[in-house]
Amino acid sequence: MNIQIFGVKKCFDTKKAERYFKERKINYQFVDLTMKGLSKGELQSVKTAVGLKNLINFNAKDYKRLNMDHIISEAGREEMILNNPSLYNTPIVRNGKQATVGYVPSIWESWQE
Repeated sequence: MNIQIFGVKKCFDTKKAERYFKERKINYQFVDLTMKGLSKGELQSVKTAVGLKNLINFNAKDYKRLNMDHIISEAGREEMILNNPSLYNTPIVRNGKQATVGYVPSIWESWQE
């Protein structure tokens, strides 16, 4: 397994996801979205697995500030979240081509098989 956790240090669910993998002694790479967002390729991979709508945090402060509710095109939304990592729902947990958004241990268990 090649686990990557994209999240924010202050996010409670991100901390729970890190704890989940630590407790099972599964190595993972943590990527702090405040320092470095997803690359275009990573975004495409995750979007294919979970869908763009699931990646966007509609309750984020920047969602309203950036007028995201008025951006209709998918390409426009992708560009906005690439440039504004604060718009992501976290944690984004990735294992190769598989990915989840949020704290979803039931799916992560199936990755261990």
